[in-house]
Amino acid sequence: MSDLFQIIDPSGKKVGKAPRLKKTILIHMFQAMVRTRAFDDRCMKLQRTGKIGFSVPNRGIEASSVGCAAALDATKDIVAPHYRDFGIMLYHGISPERMMDTMFGNVDDTAVGRQMPVHFSFENPLRYLSISSPLGTQIPQAVGMAMAMQRRDEKGVALTTFGDGSTSTSGFHSGMNFAGVFQTPVVFFCQNNQWAISCASADQTASESYAIKGEAYGVPGVRVDGNDVLAVYQVVAEAVKLARNGGGPTLIEALTFRMGGHSTSDDPTKYVDADLMKEWEAKDPIMRFRAYLLDAGHMTKKEAEAMEADAAEEVLAAARAAGAKGVPPLDSVFGDVFEEMPAHLKVQRDFALHHYSSRGEGVNDKGEFPL
Repeated sequence: MSDLFQIIDPSGKKVGKAPRLKKTILIHMFQAMVRTRAFDDRCMKLQRTGKIGFSVPNRGIEASSVGCAAALDATKDIVAPHYRDFGIMLYHGISPERMMDTMFGNVDDTAVGRQMPVHFSFENPLRYLSISSPLGTQIPQAVGMAMAMQRRDEKGVALTTFGDGSTSTSGFHSGMNFAGVFQTPVVFFCQNNQWAISCASADQTASESYAIKGEAYGVPGVRVDGNDVLAVYQVVAEAVKLARNGGGPTLIEALTFRMGGHSTSDDPTKYVDADLMKEWEAKDPIMRFRAYLLDAGHMTKKEAEAMEADAAEEVLAAARAAGAKGVPPLDSVFGDVFEEMPAHLKVQRDFALHHYSSRGEGVNDKGEFPL
């Protein structure tokens, strides 16, 4: 269980057999990783300048997210994610502007402004279950969705992602147990960034790895270098194929490192040794894949720099567009509960609209309430 599957080493040198992927796919993977970092960087700036309230750093996790994404079929599969997976959405064509709508909680936000930033949910072009802040809740939900697809004789697979901290929740254990018993088509992807906020792995589990935890539930476990996007793709693709063909679930542990805080409310310098941070910065997943692609002749340094510049410009434009949109209509607070709104709720809605309007600072002619 101690073996760590790797295809590209930290310098970008190929040390294992690479999967046969078209050049266009490889470039798309790199672009998704670069756009993920650009989106993450812009969100940090937006939060620090008071334009959004919150974000969750993704720096250092890009290979884990994009490697997972590349192994999925968006027309069949479902993702039950945690909050550190911007790359899955960006790989599958969800635009930075649609994601920024959620960060700002504006009128086009799929959550209608009711969630915290980062709590994305999408139906297309990828079925991406709404993120939930409580750890581990998405794990049994993914198993339930996988069971539903199984009973409908669909060929879909549910991928659920979570951090190492979530393996200490009851949701992880109940989800694993159900999946093992019913052999559901689900892939458990543990993004082991080695810190559950400020709690180090050594203080959280006595197991030799997180992947080994699957054995208790009859679920095979695999460990992979989470900063190696090709290795992540390979193990997730094999797990997805196994699940899709009736072979049951797989637990994957991707060893990576969160090169930043748990959230914008966290200061990692208080508990992460500076030398350890430098060590993992040298294993940067984007620089690793960049070096591999350059050495293989799939792109030039100039092309890579252009992709990085384009990503930064695209995300900045997305933030400006999303930030300029209005807030959701006030009466939207009362929607999405009943198919037909009952009389007592209509009374409450009308009272609220009248109350704010009578204050002279309430709803405008579009039904919007400026915060």
